[in-house]
Amino acid sequence: AIVQGLRLASQGFVVTFGIVPTGPKTAYGYIRKGNVHTSTRQEINGSAEAYQLASFVEKPSESVAIQMLDTGEYLWNSGMFVMKTSIWLEQLENFRPDIAESCRQAHKNGDQDGVFYRPNTEEFAACPPDTIDYAVMERITENSSNGPASVVVPLDAGWSDVGAWSALLDVQPRDDDGNVIQGDVYTHRMKNSLVMGQHRLVAAIGLENVIVVETADAVLVAHSDHVEEVKELATQLKQDERYEQENHRKVHRPWGWYETVDSGPGFQVKRLTVNPGAALSLQIHHHRAEHWVVVRGTAKVTTGDEVSYLHENESTHVPIGEQHRLENPGSIPLEIIEIQSGSYLGEDDIVRFDDRYNRHKQSNTP
Repeated sequence: AIVQGLRLASQGFVVTFGIVPTGPKTAYGYIRKGNVHTSTRQEINGSAEAYQLASFVEKPSESVAIQMLDTGEYLWNSGMFVMKTSIWLEQLENFRPDIAESCRQAHKNGDQDGVFYRPNTEEFAACPPDTIDYAVMERITENSSNGPASVVVPLDAGWSDVGAWSALLDVQPRDDDGNVIQGDVYTHRMKNSLVMGQHRLVAAIGLENVIVVETADAVLVAHSDHVEEVKELATQLKQDERYEQENHRKVHRPWGWYETVDSGPGFQVKRLTVNPGAALSLQIHHHRAEHWVVVRGTAKVTTGDEVSYLHENESTHVPIGEQHRLENPGSIPLEIIEIQSGSYLGEDDIVRFDDRYNRHKQSNTP
């Protein structure tokens, strides 16, 4: 199916993969097949390779889904599409020029951050939200007489879109009580539930049909019948301008990554991992001092005009306004505990003088 999809896409068709249904699922959208596509009339395993895409169908009720499957004309919409890049950009410009323009501006005004390219945050945030299906794919099908032809290729490979936490109950092995348990988790009298712990011990007692997901950023607790309503909470977090709705505790950088361990008024504690041979920029902070403790590896530290080497269990202090740099000259990852103290601890309190990833030539993003 994939080879066939690529072949058709290379010929200028817009290809959608339709999943051969195994039952009347109400959580999926559907695709109605049209006639066998004229260029693919040969058959594989008794089924035509590709069909004209007649229409997209919204998630049906169970009774309607049963009727649809009885006709043999419907596939599940996988949300997977193949087409030439030029065709995608052309159709996006045709049907949603506002989205295309927002993406152009976000890319144009973005920053090269070492091996990362970061689109402009403000421009990208202004991009209107929509799904590929609604914004472009359905319109291509509706206007196929004036544009590229849409075809659907059946894909019989087993399928779950894992579109909600509860879907993991269908694809992960369960224990004798119907639970899916992952991480450092203890349960008692739990049934048909998902309990996941990523960073802390999670204990759950006497619950049925619940979803519990613990991460470094937040903890989600929901009834399995309502877990898809998490988007309502996400909207509320955004309205309340919560820090968590835009930021993770673990942040990747060209030199490695850092994770916020704890914070409070006037202080912040981070765990830094610097890759072998990597270095942070030569920089100063106007509002904070830093204390570094090496817990693994060897650190090359520049403070002012002095260069020193720190080993495990050794530490140093970087005063406010002092030019400094941290490097890993070793062959193993360098792990540092950084304690920040000061009147302002935002990541934008940084002035770079030299940076091997060329970030000092752009805006002072963290």
